[in-house]
This record gives sequence, C-alpha cells and structure tokens, in this order.
Amino acid sequence: MLHLYIIRHGETEWNTEKRMQGRLDSDLTEKGKNDALLLGERLKDTVFERIISSPSKRTIDTALHVCEKRQIPIETDERLMEIALGEWQGKTEEEIKALFPAQYDLYWNYPSMYENQEGESFMDVMDRVASFLKELVDTTPVGNVLVITHGVVLKTLYLLCRNAPIDRLWDPPFMYGTSLTIVKLHNGKKELMLEGCMAHCW
Repeated sequence: MLHLYIIRHGETEWNTEKRMQGRLDSDLTEKGKNDALLLGERLKDTVFERIISSPSKRTIDTALHVCEKRQIPIETDERLMEIALGEWQGKTEEEIKALFPAQYDLYWNYPSMYENQEGESFMDVMDRVASFLKELVDTTPVGNVLVITHGVVLKTLYLLCRNAPIDRLWDPPFMYGTSLTIVKLHNGKKELMLEGCMAHCW
C-alpha cells in the first residue's frame, strides 16, 4: 500500500497580509521556515520513496527546509499547484471582496457555483489532483511519498477521500502552514489517516 505524507507550504509574507497568492508567490516568513524545520525533525525517521512538490517557490522552499538532510531529489508536478485565481492574485481579501463581491461570496459560501474567467474552478483543481493520485499509484504503488502543496489542493484532496461534494470544500480542519495530512491508498480506496496535524509546532 502507499502512504502519502502531504504538507501545506509554510507561512508566507502574503499569508500574514491575507493576500491571495494563487500562482503568484511570496517568500516564507521566519515562522514558515522554522515550522518546516520542526516538521523535518518530526519526520526524520520516516523513509520516503519520493518527494514531490508543486513548482511554486514557496512549496519548494518548504520542501528544502523539511528535507534538508535527505539525499532524495525533489520532483515537481504542476498538478500540485495552487488554484489559479486570475485578477485576484496579489490582492488582499478585503480588496477582492470590494472589487468582486458576488464572486467572493460564491468562493467562500457556495464553492460549486464559483467561477473565475481568468482562473480555475474548484472542480478543475480536483480533477488534476485526481489525475496526480492515479498516476502516482501506478508508478509508486507501495511505500511512503512526501508531497508539498497548497491549501486548496489539500481541500480538494479531502473531498476525494470522503467522496464529498464541492460545497463541503471549506469543512474543517483548517490547513495551517506545514500542517501534515496522511492518506493511505490501497485497493483503489483513499483513507485519511491524519488530518491537518500541527503537533510539531504546538
């Protein structure tokens, strides 16, 4: 069977400003770097077959801090990138709420109805996450794989594991920076073994 150890990137400067990142990027804060180092210590005795990250700088930087003592190369896969948000990217939540009030309401309260002409829907993200998982099981059917990705990607993964509709996207747990989720993939089933855990920091 295959176990995925999936982490959200560490806290970034834009996270602290409540600024939407999407496909844009900002640097990890000192807290983000330190939390990633603490997670690396927590996982030091776990053997990984592969390490796969979103190509975004914030995820790769997180991977480097978590895996600083490992000799495994860090692969990248675009299917792990954060949701594309078009004009929202780089704006604060308050700016987005003022400029796109109806769309902003759908994003948070009715995710299945949210659309972004210059970006992606949540279903678009879930489809590429499902594609990533299928290919991963085919290429690496057993062992442990470390995956470094983003908040919305993690949320759609939870929906896939629970066979839940898009409108359950924002159900708990909240995805903190460097939170750890473990998923067991076996005989076509996806089972959540650990959800958004921050025990390495708290």
